Amino acid sequence: AYDVPFFLEVLAYDDKIGEEKSFEFARVKPTRVKEYMQEFSKPGYGVDVLKVEIPVNMAYVAGTKANKEGKIAYSREEAKQFFRDAAAASQVPLIYLSAGVSNEVFLESLELATEADTPFAGVLCGRATWQDGIPVYAKGGSSALRSWLEDKGVQNIQALNKVLKKGAKPWWDFYGGKDAIEVIQRA
Repeated sequence: AYDVPFFLEVLAYDDKIGEEKSFEFARVKPTRVKEYMQEFSKPGYGVDVLKVEIPVNMAYVAGTKANKEGKIAYSREEAKQFFRDAAAASQVPLIYLSAGVSNEVFLESLELATEADTPFAGVLCGRATWQDGIPVYAKGGSSALRSWLEDKGVQNIQALNKVLKKGAKPWWDFYGGKDAIEVIQRA
């Protein structure tokens, strides 16, 4: 079906390391993300847009708010280069997923992607924006969740939109602009 885009979400892992939030995995994550972006953006997979992880673990980037323990896997400049390298490996547009980090960490990640001038086309859903509403629902039910969504949920989306406005680029820019896109008629 030509009229349905194929968004593929791939997650990096390493059987020898295991825990994906560990310092050890943080050191190999940029390579793993770059490798899967290179592989799954090949034409044979028919992917239209890759939904990918942030290529670094922000908890181990020097000078970030997310780096609370002071353990450093990469400098800020190295992290920005990892963003650029992973994006350059892709043959299709990419969007980021939040991978369950807090909203603050997700926004900081996207700000770093923007600072690195990474050509990303936005995000899809972003669990970071709504996950804090789950305990609100568990304690107070649907009306409490509705109130949370109307207040904090809206604030989270507005903050996300502000960051995306600065850094995200239209997916068609990947192909040289809207006019460069070949529209295929359905059979």
